[in-house]
Amino acid sequence: MENTSFNNQEMQQWGVPSIENLFRDYPQLRMHEADIRARYGMFEKTKMAIEREEGLNRFTHGYKDFGVVMMEDGRVRCMEWIPNARAVYLKGEFNNWNIIPYREVGFGKWELFIPASRDGSCSVRHCSELKIVIETKDNQTIERISPWAKYVVQCDHNQGFKWKFWNPPSSQRFQITHTRPRKPDRLRIYEAHIGIASERCEISTYRYFTSNILPRIRDQGYNSLLLMAVVEHSYYPSWGYQVTNYFSASSRYGTPEEFKELVDTAHGMGIYVMLDVMHGEASKNVLDGLNMFDGTDACYFDDGPQGFNNQHDTRVFDYKKWETLRFLMSQLRYYVNEFRVDGFRFNGLSTMIFHEPSKYGCRDYQHYFGRQMRTEGLAYLMLMNDMLHNFYPNLITIAEDVQGMSALSRPVREGGLGFDYILCKDAANVWAKLFNEMRDEEWNMHFIRQMLKENQNADKKIVFTENHEQNEVGRMTLSRKLIGDSPMSESQQMTPQLDRGLSLYKMSRLFTHAFAGQGFLNFIGNEFGHPDWVELPSPSNNDNYQFARRQFHLADNQQMRYKYLNRFDRAVNKTEERFGWLKSNQAVVTRTHEGDKVMVFERAGLIFIFNFHPTKSYPDYKIPVRQCGSYKILLDTDDNCFGGHSRNQANVEFHSKNEHFENSPNSMMIYLPSRSGLVLAQSN
Repeated sequence: MENTSFNNQEMQQWGVPSIENLFRDYPQLRMHEADIRARYGMFEKTKMAIEREEGLNRFTHGYKDFGVVMMEDGRVRCMEWIPNARAVYLKGEFNNWNIIPYREVGFGKWELFIPASRDGSCSVRHCSELKIVIETKDNQTIERISPWAKYVVQCDHNQGFKWKFWNPPSSQRFQITHTRPRKPDRLRIYEAHIGIASERCEISTYRYFTSNILPRIRDQGYNSLLLMAVVEHSYYPSWGYQVTNYFSASSRYGTPEEFKELVDTAHGMGIYVMLDVMHGEASKNVLDGLNMFDGTDACYFDDGPQGFNNQHDTRVFDYKKWETLRFLMSQLRYYVNEFRVDGFRFNGLSTMIFHEPSKYGCRDYQHYFGRQMRTEGLAYLMLMNDMLHNFYPNLITIAEDVQGMSALSRPVREGGLGFDYILCKDAANVWAKLFNEMRDEEWNMHFIRQMLKENQNADKKIVFTENHEQNEVGRMTLSRKLIGDSPMSESQQMTPQLDRGLSLYKMSRLFTHAFAGQGFLNFIGNEFGHPDWVELPSPSNNDNYQFARRQFHLADNQQMRYKYLNRFDRAVNKTEERFGWLKSNQAVVTRTHEGDKVMVFERAGLIFIFNFHPTKSYPDYKIPVRQCGSYKILLDTDDNCFGGHSRNQANVEFHSKNEHFENSPNSMMIYLPSRSGLVLAQSN
C-alpha cells in the first residue's frame, strides 16, 4: 500500500458519520476537526481498498492461506510474502532436509504445494521441524521461520526457537465442550501470567493454570481473565512484550491444544478470556522473529531509523503496507477463531500513534494532534477495532493508558479509535503518591477525589490500585509497602504497622473498585496481598525462580492473616456482582471533609463512607443521604472476618432523617471508626 497524504480540502471530503456526538462530549476537539477527519479518511480509504481488492473478511483470514497449511485433500499449501526474495525453498525433517522450491506468484508472494502421501494423508509429519531458505536479491542465502508459524519450540531457556509443523491427528485435538459466556456489562478482571502461577520454582503450564488457578478466579468473583505473555516471545523476562512469533501460543506452557482447553474451561465457568497483544513493535530477533525476514530492514516494518524503537530495542511496524495490515489483523482473528478468546488488550500504543514515542505521556489533549502523530497508526487502530466489532460484536478491546488522549474508546463512526475500554493508571498513581510521599495525617481528600475528576468523560475506564507494572522487580508492591515484614501469622501479636497496612490495603482497593471506572483489574496474587514482587528468571539473576511464582498457600493457610485480604477481595467482587456499581453512573460525592479525613459518595444506590483518619473515630458522624430510609452495613473493612476490630455491629441499622445536609435532602448519624470504610444499602 502506498503512503497516503491528505491536504486540507481532501480532509473535509471525508464525512465522519457521527462526529457531532463526539463534539457534544468533547467540545474542545472541534478545533482539531481537520485532524480527526484525516484519520477517519485514511481509515475509510484503506477499508474501501481492501474491500475492493479481496474483501475484508478474506483479507483478515490470512492465517488460512499463509504459512504452511494442511488442506482437506491431504496436500499442504505453503505461502509467504518475501518481497526481497530471488528464490524461496522449503526444507524439513519430512524430506530429509532437501530443499523444495516455491514459485513466485506476484507482489512479493511465493507459493508451494506439497502433494499428499499415496494413502491420502499429509506427507509432512505432525511436529516435524521446518525451515524456509531464501535467496535474496542481493545474493544472500538465509534461513528463516515462517511469520505464520503456528508452533515453535525453544531448545534452551531464552534461546532461539525451532519451527514445528502443528497438525495433530483428530484423536489428539481438543474438542470444545462449552459455549462462550455472555458478554459482561462490566469487567472484574484477573490479570495473570501463566508462567508464574505455580508455587514451585519453575515455569508453570496451561494445564496447571486450568486445574488450579481458574477455580480460584471463579470463586473470587472475577468475570474476566486477562492473560499476559501467551503470544510467543523468545526472551522470557520481557513479559511477552518482545514478540517473535505472532501466531504461536507460547510452547513454554504447553501445546496449543492445552491452551484451547484452558479457554474452554474458563468459558464453562462463565469467565471471559482476553489476551495481551503487541501491534506497535516486535522483537529484533532475526533467526526466529520477524526482523530482517527477507534480508532487509523493511518487509513488515518501517525502513530506516523510524523502523526502530531504540528505547525498547524493538522493531516498529509500517501500517502503510498492505501485508503488514493483513498479518496483524489476521493474528487477532486467528486467536478468536482457533482458540476462542473473547478480547484483547493492546500494548505499545505510543509507538503506534507517535513518530517519536519518547514524547508520550503529556496530559494535554492537544498533544495528540498535529505532525507528531502517525496518522497511519491511528487509522490502523480504527480499522482493527471496526473489523473486530463488525465480525465479533461481543468481543472486547482494551487500550493501554495513553494519558490525556481523548476519544480512545469512542466509536469509529464518531472519529474515535473504537476501543471498548481504556486501562487507566490514575487511581494507582494517586495511591502511590499518598503511600510514598505523605504521612497519613497529611492526606488530602481532594487529591483522592481527583480520581473521579479524571474519569468524568465518556470514555469507559478500567481502574486498579496496582497491576503487573507495580509488581515488577525494582518496584514496591502495595503489600510490601504497607505491610512490609510485619508478622502475618495469627500466633504473633498484631502490630500497629500491620493493623495500618491491612486497613489501608482493603480501603484503597474498595475505594478504587467503587469510586471511578467501569471495570476493576487485579494482578495475580494481589487479591490476598502477595508479599513479593515478580522477578522473572534471567542471566542477571542467575535464572532464579524464587520471585517468579505465586504463593497461594498463604491465602489458604487459616493460620496466616493473608486469608483476611483474600476474603475481603471476594466479598467486594460478590457485592459488586449483586449491586452492579461498575455499570452504574459515576459516583456522586456528597461529602468531603479535609479535617475529618472523611469522604462520602453514592453509587448504584449504595452509600460508601471512608474515614482515612489514622486515629480519630466518630461516634455520631453526620453524613448526607440522597434517598430517605433505613440502612444496613453491606461491607465493613473493619469487620473481624476481614482482619479488623468489628467496631460496628454487623446487624446495626442506621435511620435517615428528612433534614437537609451538604446539598442532600436527608442526613443520617453513623458510627465511623478510624481508618475504615463502610458500604451501606437500604434495608428491605
